[in-house]
Parts: sequence; C-alpha cells; structure tokens
Amino acid sequence: MSQPIVQFGTSRFLQAHVDLMLSQARDAGQDVGSITIVETTGSPASRARVEAFATNKRFPVRIRGLDNGSPVDVTIQVGGVVSGLSARQNSNDLRAAFLDAGTVISNTGDKGFVVADAPKPTLEGWTTFPELLTALLRERFEAGGEPITILPCELVSSNGELLRNIVVDLASAGEMSAPFVAWIEAHCLFINTLVDRIVSEPIEPVGAIAEPYALWALESQPGFTPPCTHEHILVVPDLAPLERKKLFILNLAHTLLAQRWLDSGAPTDLTVRQAINEPQTRDWLDAILVDDVLPAFPDNYDAPAYWELCRDRFANPYLDHRLADIAQNHSAKIERRVDGFLQWVEAQNASQAICPKLRAAFGKYL
Repeated sequence: MSQPIVQFGTSRFLQAHVDLMLSQARDAGQDVGSITIVETTGSPASRARVEAFATNKRFPVRIRGLDNGSPVDVTIQVGGVVSGLSARQNSNDLRAAFLDAGTVISNTGDKGFVVADAPKPTLEGWTTFPELLTALLRERFEAGGEPITILPCELVSSNGELLRNIVVDLASAGEMSAPFVAWIEAHCLFINTLVDRIVSEPIEPVGAIAEPYALWALESQPGFTPPCTHEHILVVPDLAPLERKKLFILNLAHTLLAQRWLDSGAPTDLTVRQAINEPQTRDWLDAILVDDVLPAFPDNYDAPAYWELCRDRFANPYLDHRLADIAQNHSAKIERRVDGFLQWVEAQNASQAICPKLRAAFGKYL
C-alpha cells in the first residue's frame, strides 16, 4: 500500500488541482496514499478549512469551461483527505503524520520560501514553512530516517532545488548537523514541479471552481516515482521550457491585466473574462505579448500557439477569475514574471530586452 501524503497548504488551488488528480487516480483503482492537509498560517480561513478537512468527507470541485471548443460543466467529489491539522496547535499529530508519510506536497503562497532573519528550525520555534519542514525532517532522521519525496508546488523557478538548498542551509546549524545533512542528501528527493490551472472561486467550506485545462509537470530524478499517473501529470527531463512559457506568457499576461486594473480604478469585482472581452484592453494586451514577449521565445517553444491557448482560457465564459485576486502580492509577481522575463531575454539577446510596451505598462515598478 502507498504511504500517506502530507500536504502543506489549504488553498482552493491545491483542492482543485493536486487533490483532485490524486482522488481521480484513486477512484480509478490506483494505489494512492491518503492525504493529511496542514495549515501553517494560523489565519481564520485556513483554520476553518482544516476543520472541514478533518471531517474526512468528500468535497466538490466543479470543472467549468471549454474543452476543444465543447462546453464542460461537471462537479467531481474529491476524496482521500483523511485529516486536517494546524501546524501550531496540532504539532504532535503533525509529527506522527510526517513520520508515516512517503510524500510531502506544498503550496505555501508567493512568499512561502522566505526564511526569518534568525531562523529557528524546531517544532517549537519555527515561523516559516522551510523552518517547519526542516524541523520535521530532523524528527524523521532521528526516528530512523525513512526516505521521503517532497513535491513543492509554489510558483518559484526550480522550486524543488531551491527548497532543498534552503533546508540544507537550515539543517547545517546545530548539533549533529553533518549526519543530518548527509541523510537529507541521500534520502530526500526534492522534485522541481510546475503547476498550471486557473482556479477561480472557492466553494465553502472547502471545494473550488476551476477550468478544464490542467498541468502538473514533474522533473524526473533517479529513484523518483510520481504519486499517481494521470492524464494531466507529465514527467519530463527538464521543466525549463514549460516553466518559461507558463511564467512569461500566461502569468505575465495575468499580471499585465492586474496592473491595468490597478491603474484604471476599474470595479473591484472585474474579472479576467470581462477585461479580455473589452476590445481596447484585449488589443493593448495582445500588442504587448505579440510585439515584446513572443519574439523572445525560440521557435521550438511554439509560443504563438501557446498564447492563443491562453487567450481562450482567459475568455472562458464560465469562470469568474477576479483581477483583485491576481493582484495579491503584486510586487512579488512583477519581480518574478516581468523582471525575470527581461533578465532571461537579456541573457539571450540584449537587443530584444528593450520591450518598450511591456516596460511602459509597469512604469515605476521597473
């Protein structure tokens, strides 16, 4: 039987993406581990969700949109979640679940990998997710050190490698650091991942509404086996091409729309669909992508076709993807999506990094 899964993060995205895929694979007869969902923020919303998860009941994910031009509107009941825990208030239960787990999944937000100035990677002193993960890995190491796989789903380039380096740095301090670090390097697989699905609305207390399109790409490593097989799970030798298209086309376009919304003083409930269906906004966005962004991609990326797919997803008549939600953590998203794009382009061909329309859209931020 597959070992259990511990998931850090209660977001509607994880519910409608990772949790949904694992549930569908389980319902199809695959041996997929049960899931314990853990909240790390202490926010009232997160606490309410883990209380709902703790009931061990299925929750709804409604898939609405167009699939190859045909309308889709179906609700799927997601199962497999057996417990919901607060990392701070249920630390003993979390330790037990972590020692029993074979896979860790995380999506702890745009700043989830930030570490405190004076980190304390212990179960009593942690303040950030990497500190908590390091503390739990030490507990696992001291309890016998069974191998474990970590699948971070945070929207950060090379997220597995980055999280591994942070954990190793934290683990290098204190007593018995050398054996602990050696165990991490030998027995912990940190997998680079890429996730892509628009999840537009929550269903209370848990559940979500999402589009049909989905991608969970996992970068292969020796000894790595994905938690299940699924039509939307892709294991590849190199995530970079997929990651660049998603981050620098789809995500960057979302951030452009959010910036235009912030600058215009448009209604607070304006959605991506409403914005893209407004001719002036659609033409403005298309000009930036076609003139400044797509030419930077080599031909083998097939960037124009990917942008066509993105435009269709943006215009999904069934999803209310609010620009106010996209605009959360706006400056951090600009740094990753816009500054990151310009740096990548300049490294390839400095003359292509001029991008006057893109730069004008963000003004003072660049």
